[in-house]
Amino acid sequence: MVSTQEAVATEIGLDILKKGGNAVDAAVAVGFAMAVTLPKAGNIGGGGFMLIHLADQTIAIDYREMAPAAAHKDMFLDTDGTVNNELARNSFRSAGVPGTVAGLLHALNQYGTMKREEVLAPAIKLADEGFTLSYELALELENRRKQLSRSAAGKRKFFKADGKSYKAGEIFKQKDLAWSLKQISKHGKQAFYEGKIAKRIVSSTEAHDGLITLRDLKNYKVKEREPLVGTYRGYEIVSMPPPSSGGAHIIQILNVLEKYDLEAMHHNSADYLHILTETMKYAYADRSRYLGDPDFTDIPLKKLLSKSYADRIRAHINMNHARPSTEIGPGQNLPAESPDTTHYSIADSKGNVVSNTYTLNFSYGSGFVIAGTGILLNNEMDDFSAKAGSPNAYGLLGGKANSIGPQKRPLSAMTPTIVLKDGKPYLIVGSPGGSKIINAVLQVILNVIDHKMNIADASSVPRIHHQWLPDKLSIEPGISHDTANLLLNKGHKVITSKALGATQSILMKDGLLYGASDPRRPGARTMTY
Repeated sequence: MVSTQEAVATEIGLDILKKGGNAVDAAVAVGFAMAVTLPKAGNIGGGGFMLIHLADQTIAIDYREMAPAAAHKDMFLDTDGTVNNELARNSFRSAGVPGTVAGLLHALNQYGTMKREEVLAPAIKLADEGFTLSYELALELENRRKQLSRSAAGKRKFFKADGKSYKAGEIFKQKDLAWSLKQISKHGKQAFYEGKIAKRIVSSTEAHDGLITLRDLKNYKVKEREPLVGTYRGYEIVSMPPPSSGGAHIIQILNVLEKYDLEAMHHNSADYLHILTETMKYAYADRSRYLGDPDFTDIPLKKLLSKSYADRIRAHINMNHARPSTEIGPGQNLPAESPDTTHYSIADSKGNVVSNTYTLNFSYGSGFVIAGTGILLNNEMDDFSAKAGSPNAYGLLGGKANSIGPQKRPLSAMTPTIVLKDGKPYLIVGSPGGSKIINAVLQVILNVIDHKMNIADASSVPRIHHQWLPDKLSIEPGISHDTANLLLNKGHKVITSKALGATQSILMKDGLLYGASDPRRPGARTMTY
């Protein structure tokens, strides 16, 4: 089964499985295909995280972007000390060294079964021969005209020679991107990090006052890390470790919630949503202080994820009153110790599964396209803390642990997760959505385990989100007016929100696979054979 945000990519993943490839082969094929068909998030110019579960092991692959060697903690500050958001988000300096190509190829080389040329062939064909433009993508490109026209290469890639927009139903070809994919197919990782693609990346970067050098590209490293593992009501929760913050806080929140009878509270009741909200506040407060790149900062993970710390948080939660975020500081009860992204889930016939989330940061990243490559550049440097106490584009706060530094990886909310039951995969889940990813994934897990929902219902019912600061509880349409009023009476500052996340999930139960693509975003599809 393959569950992705883009229908053509889903079909490609399924075709790989039909040819005898395993879940990793399919995941890599999907990743490269979505660089063609889902340009706002699918990419070879960004980075992400992949969880792979094989028969006897679970592997966490960190292919997050890295800061260039010339990066420094004050690089986005003006002379008066204020953060220059234009520089941090909409310039070549906002780009970290991309990790997607290295990460996908590492997964394929170590855990796949098919040849590189075979898994890249579908993406190359889509870029070279084109695909039929959907109404959604045609509208999106026109609406993003200003952002996508920041570079001459971007204008050439996304618009016709006369400057007019492509229309729904027309064939959309990307010859420069096809060239890049062919280079990767033929020469592997070397093409992107040392070869012809690398030289074009650096040439464009130098022409636009960027920081990425050939040495930065050559020095990029994929990291295999130890997955984080927690327990919840007899299930194992396996998720990404830092620099993803998602796994740590999913487990931290579940530890707190485990002592409550959530099923008895009933799904999306005022009491249930109150408990979720209060717990979310503590997790996001801790995120702001402790989480960052573990290669550069000590993270007290053992204590953050301990059941005893969850007990201390729970002792401060009042069932009748919301605690103001200003009264919740990072780690107040911790003992001292020396949005646009895409996710897909894949399961093969042998029991191997992949949960993968990758991104350019914003939709279409910085909007800049590297000349001659068709590659959209990420703007992930904004995920660092440009200044302690200053929020990034998603309103997330950070401090010293996530400060900018050479070769550091910025903190992320991406949360690819696998839930195990009796040691075997039970639920694969993940989501796009920036700061909202963690809570979207959390609520799907709770819907399945506590509320006994099928995966379609678990994916589609209304969600909430709170991230400590700003002190606002976002609720989706569909949560009743009466419930919202009860939450207001408890002291919550309730606002109605747009869609919170867009999960792609597979549930494995009684020897069957049940898949669901979140209806919050058009074009997603889950397929099986």
